[in-house]
Amino acid sequence: MPTLSGLEYLEAMRDGQLPPPPIMGAMLMTLGSVEAGRVEFRCEPDESLYNPLGSVHGGVLCTLLDSATGCAGQSILPVGSGYTSIDIQVSYLRPVRAGDGMLRAIGTVKKPGRRVIFTEAEVLDAEGRAVASATSTLLVLSLDASAAATTAAAG
Repeated sequence: MPTLSGLEYLEAMRDGQLPPPPIMGAMLMTLGSVEAGRVEFRCEPDESLYNPLGSVHGGVLCTLLDSATGCAGQSILPVGSGYTSIDIQVSYLRPVRAGDGMLRAIGTVKKPGRRVIFTEAEVLDAEGRAVASATSTLLVLSLDASAAATTAAAG
């Protein structure tokens, strides 16, 4: 949103003033704490998020990590700026199953920059054990420029 900083946007989404993106509903995610440089997402997975082997699909964990790293970066952006992910490196540390309880994905900014932001995140199970971790690099965009590029590409 061009009139809100990244932190203001996330706070408004957390507080129900702005709708969350549809992926959050599909992945049973909620946005928890938000502060500059740090965000937390929560997910209590059920069997609808299973892979064929009977555990939570790795894509769900990657989505939690991608959301946490991306929004951690977003939380430090000024009005008129956005981001896109350049890369994400995920490590899966232990399996997760329905009934294991609430997962928390905590994302933080490691190194802010004007054009590139380096972030990291960890998914913790209900007992506080790490089940997955990630590092991600984000490219900072001007929202006006990215909107113009999207319009030009669509035309």
